[in-house]
Amino acid sequence: MSHNPIRPWRNIDRRKSRQIRVGSVLVGGDAPISVQTMTNTLTSDARATIDQVQRAAAAGADIVRVSTPDVDSTRALRQIVAESPVPIVADIHFHYKRAIEAAEAGAACLRINPGNIGNAAKVREVIKAARDHGCSIRIGVNAGSLEKHLLDKYGEPCPDAMVESGLDHIKLLQDNDFHEFKISVKASDVFMAAAAYQQLATVTDAPIHLGITEAGGLMAGTVKSAIGLGSLLWFGIGDTIRVSLSADPVEEVKVGFEILKSLGLRTRGVQIISCPSCARQGFDVIKTVEKLEKRLEHIKTPMSLSIIGCVVNGPGEALMTDIGFTGGGAGNGMVYLAGKQSHRMSNDQMVEHIVELVERRAAEIEAAEEPAE
Repeated sequence: MSHNPIRPWRNIDRRKSRQIRVGSVLVGGDAPISVQTMTNTLTSDARATIDQVQRAAAAGADIVRVSTPDVDSTRALRQIVAESPVPIVADIHFHYKRAIEAAEAGAACLRINPGNIGNAAKVREVIKAARDHGCSIRIGVNAGSLEKHLLDKYGEPCPDAMVESGLDHIKLLQDNDFHEFKISVKASDVFMAAAAYQQLATVTDAPIHLGITEAGGLMAGTVKSAIGLGSLLWFGIGDTIRVSLSADPVEEVKVGFEILKSLGLRTRGVQIISCPSCARQGFDVIKTVEKLEKRLEHIKTPMSLSIIGCVVNGPGEALMTDIGFTGGGAGNGMVYLAGKQSHRMSNDQMVEHIVELVERRAAEIEAAEEPAE
């Protein structure tokens, strides 16, 4: 639960779910909501895939998924797993043998789509491989690949069909005494996905993987994901998330953390609060924020920074941030530390000065968190 006794309207009561393990990452229960992404390189190109995994991990990804459509991909997976700093999920479609090969190669989790993995006997072989090699499984229901009998029953993809598909495959795993699984019910339609997840959350205690699939490009996909994932997370649903964008996987990680930050569910790095700017601004807010976002990407310590162009809202926002800068006149503005006025700084030196202040504050926070010897 995100508990705030002073501002109870900020509280989020997370749905109670079982906890499973994806490699070194705990998912569900009271574990932090993890952020995932997926590579878009050819998995058979191990070097290119490893490089992308490492960039995603540096951006904060807790788990990275890779597609394993062929033997060359599962063959490369062993090297990818060995050099990855985070657990690797193998994405399986159509051929169950790829799942077995991925488990043998060291994948931490197998993502299977029940609509196209094959019959129950093949799924049982996948379960055996997962158990033998310590893999968890994600049941990945997708509105675009539902089983034919469910489409015949319901007439079209819909929340009821997606949840029924998920429960059928939960039963198959449980009938084989396998319980290390999580589940997703994704759709590109925000309404359908949200309704399916809400229904799913009431009928299983399995950890839930959230996503709006095929959400679109960077801007449109970010908006759709923020609406869909944000609303579900706000109501306590979701144990791990993946933002699906037609963009660099690193952008998916960034957007995922911004969604979690906005709800106070998880923080990483500097959260910049900035105004849209107007004729009152005492400096170029937009360019300043662009520079600071780039310059502060290396900071992992949670911290808040307000960059406000004028004194209308600047002092008030600075009261609630670790560091703040408010535009004034005569080419300079006011620096705030821990909500209090500290000193003035010229606009042309403010970026370098703020970066220095943030780095210093991050070091202080990290030092204070180190256990005493």
